[in-house]
Amino acid sequence: MKNRTEEHRERLEAHVFVCATDRDSEHASCGGAGADETVAAAKAWLRDRDAFWTSVSVSTTSCLGLCSESGTAISIQPRNAWYSDVTPADVPELLASEFGPDAEHVGDR
Repeated sequence: MKNRTEEHRERLEAHVFVCATDRDSEHASCGGAGADETVAAAKAWLRDRDAFWTSVSVSTTSCLGLCSESGTAISIQPRNAWYSDVTPADVPELLASEFGPDAEHVGDR
């Protein structure tokens, strides 16, 4: 086992977690509300600004407790920012508001 905490802390400024829970039930889940497309939109937005896997990473996660059939849940850490009902079309505005239009404020906050 390798402890890579310091290495990762120095590299990453933020981590975008997108709920991808998909459950077969009567209750809404992010997986069924476009999680895959939302993840792809977040990665594309960051890649277009050369910020993906440099200072920001994107991962899918299980339930964030913000279930909706209108979109997915996203949490941006360590900013402690939480969003629900996020659609792929919302991603550019959301990430621009968090990181700046060109991801120039990734390390801010």
